[in-house]
Amino acid sequence: MARKLPLIETVSMAFTNLKANRLRSLLTMLGIVIGNASVITLVGVGRGAQNLAEAQLSTLGANVLFVVPGNNDTRRRGVDFPKTLVIEDSEAIAEQVPSIKRVAPQITSSEVIQSGSRSATSSISGITPAFLQVRNFEIARGRFISDQDLRSNANVVVIGPDLVDKLFPTSQAIGKTLRIKDQSFDVIGVMAPKGAVFGNNQDKNAYIPLTTMVSRLVGRDPTYGISLGVISVEANDKASTGAAKFQITNLLRQRHRILRDDDFAVRSQKDALNVVTTITGGLTLMLAAIGGISLLVGGIGIMNIMLVSVSERTEEIGLRKALGARSNDVLKQFLVESLALASLGGLIGTTLGVGTVLAISVLTPLPATIGAGMVLITVSLSGSIGLFFGVVPARRAARLDPIVALRRL
Repeated sequence: MARKLPLIETVSMAFTNLKANRLRSLLTMLGIVIGNASVITLVGVGRGAQNLAEAQLSTLGANVLFVVPGNNDTRRRGVDFPKTLVIEDSEAIAEQVPSIKRVAPQITSSEVIQSGSRSATSSISGITPAFLQVRNFEIARGRFISDQDLRSNANVVVIGPDLVDKLFPTSQAIGKTLRIKDQSFDVIGVMAPKGAVFGNNQDKNAYIPLTTMVSRLVGRDPTYGISLGVISVEANDKASTGAAKFQITNLLRQRHRILRDDDFAVRSQKDALNVVTTITGGLTLMLAAIGGISLLVGGIGIMNIMLVSVSERTEEIGLRKALGARSNDVLKQFLVESLALASLGGLIGTTLGVGTVLAISVLTPLPATIGAGMVLITVSLSGSIGLFFGVVPARRAARLDPIVALRRL
């Protein structure tokens, strides 16, 4: 009667066979190593992109809403900046919407700023004093735009730290004079570093009084008056943003006499975050699928090598069966060999992937990260692939007729 082979003995024999062919075993594991490392790295990069986008959005302020001219339909028709928001809209929002704290109207234009022989192209924003609190900016040196500057159409400017480095690399910026469109502006303040949001480096922007922007740089539109590029609105608290959005929408629909499609849009940080999460989530899934293809190729490689191993070890299998080994013992041995190749390859690949993710997070601005759950899933998946693709070779080995196999001796 055939003796049942203990599992530990089966495992020992499987590892002995793998050690006997070290180079082939390592090359077989290579596909799984690359697949696991790819999945871990690509998922980590995808999550890092999501974390970076969320961090940049958080700089906008948790309770901030942005009222912008036009809507998705007008933008699809190529009208990037329709003149549908005017200064009176921002004043009405400030006076009639109870769920908000502050309103900061804004006009933005790209201009060349000159200081002596140095120049830089910058985004110039005409703003009000409320901009500082609404957009969560800080002043590093000097002061910000005041109500007096606004009333007197003062030619004063506050600049970002990157502009300071470019225009005043060797001297103090406060008190110096800049030229914008042949107009002289006195530098009264320098903003604290803010960073970039979706590629827009806010540290190289400049800010002047809204009234000065209208009277000196862009002028009034004869039809619309003072047209705004955006109205930033700070809600009373995070819980009030939904009510504020609803109230602003109703107010502007009444003011603009809208019966059908809005000619403006009210966007919140949450809206932008949902879009970013959807995009980065899809990107991460796509990257994981690309890495998964490498795992699939690695599994096929394991099956191929194990089929070759069955052919090479036909005599061994026949001899073992003739001496009393059961088909189930042979099946287990080949399954264990496949599982060992895939699992070891998975562990090595996971280690390489985690190391790559850590290196990216340390050496680049991208906060790449990977969770323990994803690591466990990837290692388990590689082991499952080893079992799945090892079934066919194992069954072929288990079904060998010992008499036929021994004829090859």
